[in-house]
Amino acid sequence: MTGSVHEIALEVHPDEAAPEGLRLAAARALGVDPSRVTEVRPLRRGVDARRGRVRVAYQLAVGVDGPLPTPTLAVPDLPTLAGEPPVIVVGAGPAGLLAAWTLARHGVRSVLLDRGADVRGRRPALARLNRDGVLDPDNNYCFGEGGAGTFSDGKLYTRATGRGPIQDLMELLVACGAPASILYEARPHIGTNRLPGVVQGLRERLVAAGVDVRFGVRVDDLLLDGRRVVGVRLAGGDTLPARAVILATGHSARDVYTLLDAHGVALAAKPFALGVRVEHPQAHIDAIQYGELAGHPHLGAAPYTLKRTVDGVGAYSFCMCPGGFIVAAATDADGVVVNGMSPSRRDSRFANSGMVVTVGPETYGEGALAGLRWQAGVEQAAFRAGGGRFRAPAQRVTDYLAGRVSADLPPCSYRPGLQSFDLQTILPPVVATHLPAALRFFDAHRMRGYVTAEAVLVGVESRSSAPVRILRDAETLESPSHAGLFPVGEGAGFAGGIVSAALDGARVAATVARQVGAPGA
Repeated sequence: MTGSVHEIALEVHPDEAAPEGLRLAAARALGVDPSRVTEVRPLRRGVDARRGRVRVAYQLAVGVDGPLPTPTLAVPDLPTLAGEPPVIVVGAGPAGLLAAWTLARHGVRSVLLDRGADVRGRRPALARLNRDGVLDPDNNYCFGEGGAGTFSDGKLYTRATGRGPIQDLMELLVACGAPASILYEARPHIGTNRLPGVVQGLRERLVAAGVDVRFGVRVDDLLLDGRRVVGVRLAGGDTLPARAVILATGHSARDVYTLLDAHGVALAAKPFALGVRVEHPQAHIDAIQYGELAGHPHLGAAPYTLKRTVDGVGAYSFCMCPGGFIVAAATDADGVVVNGMSPSRRDSRFANSGMVVTVGPETYGEGALAGLRWQAGVEQAAFRAGGGRFRAPAQRVTDYLAGRVSADLPPCSYRPGLQSFDLQTILPPVVATHLPAALRFFDAHRMRGYVTAEAVLVGVESRSSAPVRILRDAETLESPSHAGLFPVGEGAGFAGGIVSAALDGARVAATVARQVGAPGA
């Protein structure tokens, strides 16, 4: 008997989400005897906890009377690159790494520079920050191989469109060591414990192809021929010539924005969001989201997404990390910044999320760098409130809403430590107005029980996205003021996460490859 392959959609109770349960459910859906279902493979998986019930939704490939075709990864081998590299990529985050990868695919050798260390070299710097409150301004949670995402969770869900390019990216990550589950999970996640190895695997492929990758190298200036960028100057004075410079420095490289502004590169202020990070016991969030099924092995740690807009101002959850930790994401010696991460198992006893409010020029003033300076001022206020050594100001959610300083604070995952403080006094007026109202609204209308004395607010979450956009032409993707300069990713204001930044880097790199006359472009 010749086997057949079917694709079906179904929802099952979590008890049926094990392989045998899925096989039986698929047989029922197809109306065949279970003995004829020889293989079931997830194509898409997500948890639906709406409408007062919890189900696991699947898109499945089902083999009847025979196996499914063996899956393969469509990841091309890179050509061997030689000669002087015509392109410099500044920043080895997702945008920079995928720019270098795309250039290599087109036969273009590049120099990939990052001010921070490789993934192994980043770990000691992070340990000193968490243990001793000592920050390395060039090597921290934001700067170094893989960028801010490497040690800040590795969430891969995105609002970016273009399923083909996203699938290509996911398959590349799997080929570099990411779990195959990212190919079908609705909210794909690698985890901060596994992502460093994936990033290292990608870098090793680039180096093997001939890409010149350098760490601990900070770009201090652009080389200019009139209004054309023809290379970069490094800290220490060395220069590197190039026919094109792809700028992928991330949203926290404030010195880069200042440098660009000094050279008259076209910049514009950009709205962003600022607020706090809120942390609950994960068991509490599980109970709110999943009720009696909280803790079920086929559900895992529950996430959430919250949003409210009033008078054009949005307040929303950002970078929610189930089973995660709050981390010190500062890049300046006098500012406190917090972010979140989750290990691959999401097995921390805490759940945390940014809880932020949109801000724009009407809040921080006019001028391309006004938001950057305003953002830094809020972070400095948080540093003073925390008392130094990157301790963060914090308040129980119930105390925050009652307008009182917390007499004590609940356990928290933030390792530099907390200092009880009235957060309303350091949050800007627009945040101080909309954040309390949003918390009350979420508790009353979205997640009853969200406001609890067990939850703590930790300040400040200020790096949700770039406060500056580095302008570029819509067709050439080149700076309209400086030929040869190609801004990409989050730092340029054209992306909002690992996936969108990587896709943006790849898109721009394909254009650059054509410009420099690549044989494969």
